[in-house]
Amino acid sequence: MTEPRASAPSIDTTIVIEPAVLTETMDELEMEPLLDTNVSLWAVVFAGGIGTRFWPLSTPKKPKQLLALVGETPLIAETVSRLSPMIPPERVLVVTSADIADALHEAIPDVPKANMLVEPRPLGTAAALAWGATEVARRAGPDTVFCALHADLSVGDAGEFRDTVRRAATIAATESLLITIGSRPTRAETGFGYLQPGASIDPLNSRAEGGACRVEHFVEKPTAALADMLIDQGALWNTGIFVWRAKVVLRELKAHCAELSSGLPMLTDGKLEAFASLVTSVSIDRGLLERSSNVAVLPGAFGWDDVGTWAALRRVRDLDDAGNGVMGEAHCIESSGNVIHADTGCVVAYGISGMLVVSIHGLTFVTSLDRASELGPLLNALPGSLRFNPGRH
Repeated sequence: MTEPRASAPSIDTTIVIEPAVLTETMDELEMEPLLDTNVSLWAVVFAGGIGTRFWPLSTPKKPKQLLALVGETPLIAETVSRLSPMIPPERVLVVTSADIADALHEAIPDVPKANMLVEPRPLGTAAALAWGATEVARRAGPDTVFCALHADLSVGDAGEFRDTVRRAATIAATESLLITIGSRPTRAETGFGYLQPGASIDPLNSRAEGGACRVEHFVEKPTAALADMLIDQGALWNTGIFVWRAKVVLRELKAHCAELSSGLPMLTDGKLEAFASLVTSVSIDRGLLERSSNVAVLPGAFGWDDVGTWAALRRVRDLDDAGNGVMGEAHCIESSGNVIHADTGCVVAYGISGMLVVSIHGLTFVTSLDRASELGPLLNALPGSLRFNPGRH
């Protein structure tokens, strides 16, 4: 694939950095906002799909990205705000679908309309990444470093998150590596991906000191026993937060992601519809990272979690003294470990534990947090009018 068009020829400037030079670069990256165009970061945010795991709040017209599940603002707005001022809105590209693009932009009005990359059909995250990387290269040059991330993650310490992205950007700016940010596991989670760090590549910090390392292998959604073993061996959670240069990730996609190979030339020529018709949906993890030998991981200590299910809200919301994660008006009496979301009215919980209670206009949904992790059987049993428009009932 030819390199994405830019104002100057693309030249690989990979060099070996001495520790003193890297320290100086790190100091420059600590400045907010980043003024040097050589280290001015961009971001590509994946915000497509409707999801069903947060039914009845999540619907085709109001998917998870538009819900205020953790704080008082929608997840997509929290994501864009968290990046700023390190990456201002004008350098944020959002890949999404046509049916929610307008509503999504209303939630993040500071992001220019031209930065909303609307998919002609659901592409999968690897193809969305290729489009985002091509746009970054076209607008800012092929050597531009960008952060790619999903809109539905939770971060405990935004400042530490930005510091970690800066550290990753320092490496990505000069090394032809795909940097993924890892998080140290706090439990044997079976729904996450794990990656095993290998040899250190960080001249300032060893693996034991939290430095960047080569990735030896990935394990996706292990059993509980295997998760325990991986944690004992020092494996990290794969956060789905990536940092790399545009031309590097495009080159790696061309080399390893067969699902995109026939469509990438169309994307380079700006023929999005043709690209979409030729590619096969595949994730970034399976389509690229598990196949490339140029993947490194940088541990982050910013309190990452995936806002993937109702049960996850107990980990990311502020809890009361009994461990209840409440949003809206609710009174919990002799009740513990519940998630309660009240959009309208007041919920009174008495003598219950480990339950989910969602109250919206016209509908109240009650189940256990264990059963709330997979709502497919429930939704398949409901009439379409109730499944897709729960608030109307």
